[in-house]
Amino acid sequence: MTPGVRKFALTVHVLASVSWLGAVAAFLALAIAGLTQTDAQIVRGCYVAMELTTRYVIVPLCFASLLTGLVSALGTTWGLFRHYWVVIKLTLTILATVVLLVHTRPIRYVADVAAQQPLARHELREVRLQLVADAGAAMVVLVVNTVLAVYKPRGFTRYGRRKQREERAQGAA
Repeated sequence: MTPGVRKFALTVHVLASVSWLGAVAAFLALAIAGLTQTDAQIVRGCYVAMELTTRYVIVPLCFASLLTGLVSALGTTWGLFRHYWVVIKLTLTILATVVLLVHTRPIRYVADVAAQQPLARHELREVRLQLVADAGAAMVVLVVNTVLAVYKPRGFTRYGRRKQREERAQGAA
């Protein structure tokens, strides 16, 4: 990539990733409010908003972050499999994406129930607690990915060390 294209790709990736983190933080706040509030309208609104936020904000940002991360990794010297921190970020992002897609179903279910009738504090308690736990875990994963991106801990993979040796040998020839 040219430097301008590389910076653009990195900017889009950072925006998508940080926005994903912010959307999950908002989802977590709604999940906690939905679990703890006693006002039926607030609870109903929380779960309907969570479903909309998941469908129209979190899922698209998740895929945008994954796609732009792949483009940035493949189009720069960092590479996709050369550095441990990139491999870890990719693995965590793929896992987070899969878990997100699996958990859209319970989110939709609780939102559908809440839209049809007021939820008592004890109704669907396990699923509602699970939504809080899932959002909290997602926050941890996204913060770890952010820390890895900022600090870029040293460490080449085997593939990265081999490529580095090959590049040095070609440069010396």
